[in-house]
Amino acid sequence: MRAPLVIDWDGTVTEVDGLHLVLERFGDLGVFERSEAALGRTLSLRDVITLEFETVHAPLAEVVAWVRENVTVRAGFRELARLRRPLVISSGFHELIAPVLAREGIELDVIANRLDPQPKGWRTIFREQPVCDVCGEHCKRADLATLDAFVYVGDGYSDRCVAKAATRVFARDGLAAYLAREGVPFEPFEDFYDVERVLAGADVVPPGRSVGRKT
Repeated sequence: MRAPLVIDWDGTVTEVDGLHLVLERFGDLGVFERSEAALGRTLSLRDVITLEFETVHAPLAEVVAWVRENVTVRAGFRELARLRRPLVISSGFHELIAPVLAREGIELDVIANRLDPQPKGWRTIFREQPVCDVCGEHCKRADLATLDAFVYVGDGYSDRCVAKAATRVFARDGLAAYLAREGVPFEPFEDFYDVERVLAGADVVPPGRSVGRKT
């Protein structure tokens, strides 16, 4: 029996972090930049998300319409999603993930936070998670505690701790740099054709590519 496939959303499934795009369009860039700079130093991930999304005042319907129009998924995601039915796990929001999945015609199980989009500033409703004994934050490792083995695909800060618990890791961007520094093995990837090719143990050739491409 193959290990379940678990995939981060923002910056992993999506080509660009959708939360960052929303904050750039609808939030306060000053708060965003200061919060990101303090992440992992003086602010936890929950602190950062709370502060950043308090600066968003637009109606949820307006933001959702913008997300559906502007947030794109990484190449190969539709094919992999239909073939492997991964679990999506995110530090973002159901309300911003579900519309993109619907646009793509994909139904998947999603673990994420919720929004209370108040006009005076969006309020984050975090899912129940204990503080992690390993990283000291409310992290994704707790969401997967019942799994003995899983394959993880991620890109950023919120993926660090859970990636270390995975049986196998596919990483890019900040997560790849972090795991390299920590000496944790991972598979680099550019898109989900890369992921499927490695998981299948055979050449899975995306449209317009040659078999000999290296990651």
